[in-house]
Amino acid sequence: MSEFLAALYILLLSLISIYGVMGLLTIYLYWRHRKDKPAAPAPPTEWPTVTVQLPIFNEQYVVERLLKTAVNLHYPPHKLHIQLLDDSTDETSPIAARLVREYQQQGVNINIIRRDNRDGYKAGALAATLPHIESDFIAIFDADFAPRPDFLYKTIPHFIDTPRLGMVQTRWEHLNADASALTGAQAIALDKHFGMEQIVRHRADLFPKFNGSGGVWRRQCMIDAGGWHDDTVCEDLCLSTRAILGGWQFRFLADVTAPAELPTSVMAYKSQQARWSKGSMQCLQKYGIEIAKDTRFTPIARLYAILSMSAYVTQPLLLGMLLLQIPLLYLDYHFSAWMLLFTIAGIGQPLLFIMGQQSLHSDWKWRLRHLPAMLLLAIGTAPSNSRAIWQALFGHKHPFIRTPKNGELTPSAAEEGVYRPNFDPIMFIEVFFALYAALGLFLIYWQENIGPVFFLFTCTAAFSYIARLGWRETTH
Repeated sequence: MSEFLAALYILLLSLISIYGVMGLLTIYLYWRHRKDKPAAPAPPTEWPTVTVQLPIFNEQYVVERLLKTAVNLHYPPHKLHIQLLDDSTDETSPIAARLVREYQQQGVNINIIRRDNRDGYKAGALAATLPHIESDFIAIFDADFAPRPDFLYKTIPHFIDTPRLGMVQTRWEHLNADASALTGAQAIALDKHFGMEQIVRHRADLFPKFNGSGGVWRRQCMIDAGGWHDDTVCEDLCLSTRAILGGWQFRFLADVTAPAELPTSVMAYKSQQARWSKGSMQCLQKYGIEIAKDTRFTPIARLYAILSMSAYVTQPLLLGMLLLQIPLLYLDYHFSAWMLLFTIAGIGQPLLFIMGQQSLHSDWKWRLRHLPAMLLLAIGTAPSNSRAIWQALFGHKHPFIRTPKNGELTPSAAEEGVYRPNFDPIMFIEVFFALYAALGLFLIYWQENIGPVFFLFTCTAAFSYIARLGWRETTH
């Protein structure tokens, strides 16, 4: 029995290690392409038309900031149109209507588009307007974004002399990274993606993607790719994949940033991560075989795309490893020293987090103080993300659950606001795993088998941390 359980454990660890090796590959490709920055193009003699789309749903705390920053974008007024796509069902709508009327009276070309339903959620709202847009380019900002005035002047010129350039993505910056350990940890995770992974994906042509906000699309690219689909909850990855498979080019501008607000609530963060987990798995189901068979792309590019879409699978694999720990400890099973090879493979992802900070920030060492909290978040969200993956594989209904934004509210005020999160039974599972890992620590002491002590201690801390924060937010 012990040999069978150990073999199963090694299998799960081997699968997780694949993503560690992927991290090492990313580091190598980053080093190889780090200087391949796209040249800054000259401003066009004639600026093209642009529509700025702002899809929102129940965002009364941030809608004013969003509209203000959109209206303050520098661009020839007769070439710019701003659309607020408002599906709200709360006080957001009257606030937005008042603000839009004020801007219209000032001569701003802005309007609100409301639907009598939420069919397709964000993707549905964007899809409903696409056939009626006549602008050459479409910029998209979610409610938590606050684009800088020069955003369009820095992005639109890249399209002018490259007719097959379908999308330009900018790097997300963080408005509230210093608000708490929670937001600091999220900033580290996102900086890894934008400071390392996006650079590699775009410059090495490894199925680059749009991140859903802070980017500009060529309208014709959207149309050729089939427009917005609402059969996944990651409509951005879905459209991106179709555009790349259709032969369009993407470009990532690491030096152009789009500031955005990070979730200040662990329940909001878990909701966001679960949506990304589910949506990535849905896109893998939808396009995985097509990507694997498309020989126009290198084997490395196809493998990288598939592994990226399936990356959240590491979390149910981690839970499986945790469940195997107590039986193996009880049977007093000792792994051989060659298991150290898995540790070497696993160092890739942690190095990416560190290098992401180093590449983007002069004070990167200070910012890494939130790295332990990020580790707790990465492990502690495994139950909710695993549930989302299960729903993607076997579920039939996939509602788009928004991530609440609190704007200028203090954390205490946000907790008392109308966006207070509901209790999620997954917290019982988090408590179970915390207690289970703690039991494993007791067995380590009893059996004097210290091999898994770090893993079990980290799991105990992570699930306790996430469950405690969630309980506090939903019951106080």
